[in-house]
Amino acid sequence: MRRAGALKLSIVLAALLSLLPLALLSVAVGSRTIAPAETWAALTAYDPTNDAHLVIRELRIPRTMIGILAGAALGLAGCLMQSLTRNTLAEPGTLGVNAGAAAGVVIGLLILGDASITIYVWFAFCGAGLAAFAVHRLGRAGERGVNPVRLVLAGAGLSVLLGSLTSMVLVSFPETVYESFRSWATGSLQGRGWDVVPVAAACLLCGALIAVFLAGSLNAVALGSDMSAALGVHVSRTWSLTNLAVLVLAGGATAAVGPIAFVGLAAPHVARALVGVDHRWTLPTSALFAAIALLAADILGRVVDHPNEIGAGVMTAFLGAPFFVFLVRRGKLRDL
Repeated sequence: MRRAGALKLSIVLAALLSLLPLALLSVAVGSRTIAPAETWAALTAYDPTNDAHLVIRELRIPRTMIGILAGAALGLAGCLMQSLTRNTLAEPGTLGVNAGAAAGVVIGLLILGDASITIYVWFAFCGAGLAAFAVHRLGRAGERGVNPVRLVLAGAGLSVLLGSLTSMVLVSFPETVYESFRSWATGSLQGRGWDVVPVAAACLLCGALIAVFLAGSLNAVALGSDMSAALGVHVSRTWSLTNLAVLVLAGGATAAVGPIAFVGLAAPHVARALVGVDHRWTLPTSALFAAIALLAADILGRVVDHPNEIGAGVMTAFLGAPFFVFLVRRGKLRDL
């Protein structure tokens, strides 16, 4: 037991330490080439009159922090969703949460114009919450518990419906709304500044605190409703708090960086393969691997078509789609 615990701890620490070189690379790489010495000087001897230093401090550092925070939030949300629904394909994208948040952001842009994230994040929360509620209701369909296959189908159908409605709204309203939405909808971290960092950090902190509180209960819920009730777990309260955590995590991350697909799907699978199914280990490991994945995708998007950039959401979809197909072909639609 001690050896297994030490191995799991070493995996978590290795994932945490691997974020440091990725973060440094994220700060150093971009559409504008800045010498490593100049980058280091911007970190250690900041000169506000130096353009290169301003790029590092005002653009690349907050962008890196947002990538880590949003990735960790999506990893936690994906792990919570997969555990609660006992569905290995559950994540904010496949269950319609991203589409709901996108619809909420469009409504916010129509009402308020190009407002700050601290304002339209609430529209994203509302859209994500309504979408999640609808998918869960459709997934249950009168049965006791949730049908994993029906849940994925409900999420896919609702995503298509919301995506169509969002597109109809965008083409019917002023071009400024479309341009604002387009820059957000690609899942790009480009242009995200310090104003986004507190929102992403607050959402991750709130969701993580709820996840820590629920870790033991989720271990019991994984055994089934009857067994978890026999073990003294309040199933309905666990459902409610987990859904609240997913709403805060996925809604905040999606509002901050746009809809990012497959990060929340893949990270929990990797985490479970390395540290097992105990949520006390799976949850933090999922958060770390998702942060690594999103930050790496953002860096890759900056270098594959340099000096142009490809949004991190596009890169994660390009890399994650084969993983999704792999899971389906291996019959991973069964319960956890």
